[in-house]
Amino acid sequence: MTRQTDHDARQSGDASRLGRFFRHRFWDEADVRRVLPPAALARLSARVTESELRHTGEIRLCVEASLPISYLWRGLSARQRALALFGKLRVWDTEHNNGVLIYLLLAEHAIEIVADRGLNRRVSAAQWAPIVDGLRQSLRGGQFEQGLIEAIRAVEALLAEHFPPDAGMPPRNELPDAVVVL
Repeated sequence: MTRQTDHDARQSGDASRLGRFFRHRFWDEADVRRVLPPAALARLSARVTESELRHTGEIRLCVEASLPISYLWRGLSARQRALALFGKLRVWDTEHNNGVLIYLLLAEHAIEIVADRGLNRRVSAAQWAPIVDGLRQSLRGGQFEQGLIEAIRAVEALLAEHFPPDAGMPPRNELPDAVVVL
């Protein structure tokens, strides 16, 4: 009986893994462009640039259609992908350790916010939750651009509170502001 249960669990896991694999194969970069056309991406990038005048932090926005096959094969999560991209996009590489990655995975409707240690020491998980919830509500309503703009504004508010601009110093842009589309 136990052996059958283990087998059933394995089969169920294999079926869900296979379902996840196919769900991701149906999403591609064209889907990102459909929900965020080039003009929307340009407006989002401009919003990041504008935001960074109000604090010394760095915001990166990444929208990915689906996980790479290697992630699916190993059963890795959207959170693990966001953490990897946080490093790959060098969001951690800021003078005050105050970079923030807002990551959206379309195939799973997953939202991840990864903040560097300088900001994480000052902002609790409870403060990040409303940002994710607000973005999730906007996405459910098909308002991708507006939801991301509101998320950028909310992250901006936290960065401005904890890392205001240096008085008398010109703004410093340490990372690109363009939306990363994968």
